[in-house]
Amino acid sequence: MLVAAQRLTRQTVWMKIGPIDVATPVVLAPMAGVTNAPFRTLCRRFGGGLYVNEMVSARALVEGNDKTQKLASFAPDESPRSLQLAGVDPHYMGLAVERLVGEERVDHIDINFGCPVRKVTRNGGGGALPYKRKLFEAIVRSAVEAARPAGVPVTVKMRVGIDDHHLTYLDAGRIAADSGAAAIALHGRTVAQLYSGHADWSTIAKLREAVPAEIPVLGNGDIWEAADAIEMMRQTGCDGVVIGRGCLGRPWLFGELAAAMAGEPVPPALSTDEVKPIMVEHATALLDWFGDRKGIREFRKHTAWYLKGYPVGGEMRGKLGRIESLDELETLLSMIPDAPLPPENRRVARGHTRGPQVVALPENWLGDPDDDAMANPEGDSAVSGG
Repeated sequence: MLVAAQRLTRQTVWMKIGPIDVATPVVLAPMAGVTNAPFRTLCRRFGGGLYVNEMVSARALVEGNDKTQKLASFAPDESPRSLQLAGVDPHYMGLAVERLVGEERVDHIDINFGCPVRKVTRNGGGGALPYKRKLFEAIVRSAVEAARPAGVPVTVKMRVGIDDHHLTYLDAGRIAADSGAAAIALHGRTVAQLYSGHADWSTIAKLREAVPAEIPVLGNGDIWEAADAIEMMRQTGCDGVVIGRGCLGRPWLFGELAAAMAGEPVPPALSTDEVKPIMVEHATALLDWFGDRKGIREFRKHTAWYLKGYPVGGEMRGKLGRIESLDELETLLSMIPDAPLPPENRRVARGHTRGPQVVALPENWLGDPDDDAMANPEGDSAVSGG
């Protein structure tokens, strides 16, 4: 733990994931419908780190789904190009990685083993998959071997386990390390918790102790402001952090994280007059990326996140959630008076807060954790892009 704590006092903090130098040890978590190229570009403008594309189905990518190809796209100036894949079949995972690296489309691949969504877990994917140790190992090895000729690092992101009685993270962490994963990220919640309760940071510390020191371990869960990231690294000895819900409507959080990790003062919270032009910038980028109709609809959900905690009335929030054009967005924003963010609202939760849940699993999934049988070979079609 002391080494990680000492690193935080340096003016330049960095982490290596394979051949990739990450200037600030911060990773944007892949979030479906959120971490598209426009949002990643906006986040990169505020601070350094590794910005990962939203989750894409390995099988859909192989089979040429048009939606998937759009999901797997990057901004022209984006570097490194980082993409998360999900899948239940080692064969398709290997083919997807082989295609991505063969076409020189990515510099980094992450594999999702943490998704808690029922349509994914009931097919034996996401957070349910690490329970099947041999299948988990086969998928990681397939991806690593396909990526190795191009020198592209493969990482994994997972949860603590299915529930409190079926914890998987230590076995999965060791298997991932032995299989060639370049880094391991852990969300300190079980699939059953969903987003309820509190992330158990002690699991991140235990994982850091369980895998070789040269493999970075990244912590995820309940990082709402820069101080939380510093405290997680201090408590757990992890090498970096993964930011998910905390950056929804707050792309500038990455600037705050960069400042804190460099030992510099964290910028004060923005006022509404400072937030509004960022909202317009984000919306404009989405329209350019998706077209006017889809772009403005994609931005609607972001309006609530950007104004979370600010004294903006319910009527205005409702109107912003129904905008039909960029002009309408700008007109409505002009009606919002300047106001600071109340200090007590700096750490207000955003995004999903659901849970706990009864985890949807394939029949007899919890029988033998050492088999390598797929519950549903068609399960890849249940995730984003397919």
